[in-house]
Amino acid sequence: MLKASDPTQRDTVSSTFQQASGYGMSVIRTWAFSDGGDSALQYSPGSYNEEMFKGLDFVISEAKNHGVYLILSFVNNYADFGGRKQYVRWATDMGQSLSSDDDFYSNDAVKKLYKNHVKTILTRVNTITGVAYKDDPTIFAWELINEPRCQSDLSGKTLQNWIAEMAAYVKSIDSNHMLEIGLEGFYGESEAEKKQFNPGYEVGTDFISNNMISEIDFTTIHAYPDQWISGSEDAQMAFLKSWIQSHIDDSSAVIRKPFMITEFGRSSKTSGYTEGERNAFYWAVYNMIFDSAREGGSCAGGLFWQVLAKGMDDFKDGYEIILSKSSSITAIISQQSRRISSLQ
Repeated sequence: MLKASDPTQRDTVSSTFQQASGYGMSVIRTWAFSDGGDSALQYSPGSYNEEMFKGLDFVISEAKNHGVYLILSFVNNYADFGGRKQYVRWATDMGQSLSSDDDFYSNDAVKKLYKNHVKTILTRVNTITGVAYKDDPTIFAWELINEPRCQSDLSGKTLQNWIAEMAAYVKSIDSNHMLEIGLEGFYGESEAEKKQFNPGYEVGTDFISNNMISEIDFTTIHAYPDQWISGSEDAQMAFLKSWIQSHIDDSSAVIRKPFMITEFGRSSKTSGYTEGERNAFYWAVYNMIFDSAREGGSCAGGLFWQVLAKGMDDFKDGYEIILSKSSSITAIISQQSRRISSLQ
């Protein structure tokens, strides 16, 4: 929406959707937040930048025009684009006595600010299509928060309570759309033996119990072995495969909900990086997704991080895929999209 908020740069958004659709991609995940700071959607609590909101309207409208569906996230765990840190700062400015960004999950005033933003997004009427977001079939699902973490409470109780409260709130306004949490997939205390699949640490989430909440419609993980696992490429690949398979199995047999990999990637900034290594990584992910889908398993889709168009260089982070510049990875993505579609 940052690009779309500037009419002179909207072509980059249209180009992204056009190319993605042309290669068979059907779901894109993006932000429905930018809290405080430069280019904010929400300047301050309840005060919104209408031009930025019109940018998000355009993103949704263009997705519809190209047959692409959207997963929209309500807030960031991290300080990028404001995130929960900004919400805690706003509440502190309002007189709340807060000591940690983790208070985002437990302080009533902060939770109220978050709920107000959720309601604003859900009830927004698109200035281009005339359709309220909560009624728009272009939106595939909502996401509560990108990569929630609460490391001050590794028991998982704080996040479990927050997810349950916020999921119920979203559904009270919009019962039409699916909802997911935004989890990276770390296991927690509810089935402690499964923590063996974690990359050596916990973040206060619990893949099993968090996703058992009734209002959550499908499970998610992210996969970044190049960040999470030290050692050889072989060690990282072994972790990747066990990470994905354990979540396919648990989503099917324990949680009994569909499963999607909503972020994965291989950074070009990694030491020794080659395109061949990245392509092998993508194939490893895609083959596991396809095998699950073909066999009627829980997983039938995966979203790589991140797709860009020419003119979006300021979003480069090493994981970007610019479809018009990388024929080898584009061919892999296209082949996966089409073989998944052939199963439907």
